[in-house]
Amino acid sequence: MSLDGKNVLVLTTNYGTEQVELQKPVAALRRAGAHVVVAAQKSEPVHTLVSDRRPGETVRPDQSFAETTEEGFDAVVVPGGTVNADHLRTDEAAQRLVSGFAASGKPVAAICHGPWLLVESGLIRDRELTSYPSLRTDLTNAGGTWRDQEVVVDTSGGYPLITSRKPDDVDAFSEAIVRALTGAGAEAES
Repeated sequence: MSLDGKNVLVLTTNYGTEQVELQKPVAALRRAGAHVVVAAQKSEPVHTLVSDRRPGETVRPDQSFAETTEEGFDAVVVPGGTVNADHLRTDEAAQRLVSGFAASGKPVAAICHGPWLLVESGLIRDRELTSYPSLRTDLTNAGGTWRDQEVVVDTSGGYPLITSRKPDDVDAFSEAIVRALTGAGAEAES
């Protein structure tokens, strides 16, 4: 499954992103041939965390949210990390970006606490999805149907919505994004 010619945007804050939820999907997408752009709130280094508490690696973003639109991208990925997701969900530029992908019918993928941004953007009503278990009530209250599954792919609402629960699910999450971008995602649909 080659993603040659596909462009993927990854949204992150500059502090608190779960390291593996940022790095593994980016690496998997690049291995599959996609051009991946990491956009952060600011054009400063992204300081990741491991398990929300230990310092992780520092990642240099490619651009800032202010320099970013959904134009020219085929999908957006929202990594988790409690601190990252809590700040992303209140960021109007991040809300604008994910809403633009959804309105254009492009895949929106979020893992762990990342779906908080989707709640704030009004993107989960009548959709099936998953997240870190502590978000279940938030997602249900926002009109979504929460599933305790490694990955949930819902194509019912005009755009593919790909969600996963936690760092242990990141390989399945990455594979689901690749499948959605190659048109092979229908078999993974829930």
